[in-house]
Amino acid sequence: MERRLLTHDEIADRLKGLEGWEPDNDKIRRRFSFSNFAEALAFVNRVGEIAEAADHHPDITFGWGYAEISTTTHDRAGITDVDFAIARQINEL
Repeated sequence: MERRLLTHDEIADRLKGLEGWEPDNDKIRRRFSFSNFAEALAFVNRVGEIAEAADHHPDITFGWGYAEISTTTHDRAGITDVDFAIARQINEL
């Protein structure tokens, strides 16, 4: 992947095919819901495995029954194809 900064229109177009994700300034984000803390933690750990394998690390906030993921490409100061690739993998969990 080239890590090219995407335009506003490209981001909007790609979000149409990515369930649950929405733009948030220079990031895309999604909130996931779970039945309890243990399920949220297990999910976060699986997201961590994806992030490590891709060498692209989203911001993660979680607690009892939820996890929020936001991703951006820091060295490009915005959203790139890499962010969408990670989001797709997370959605597959």
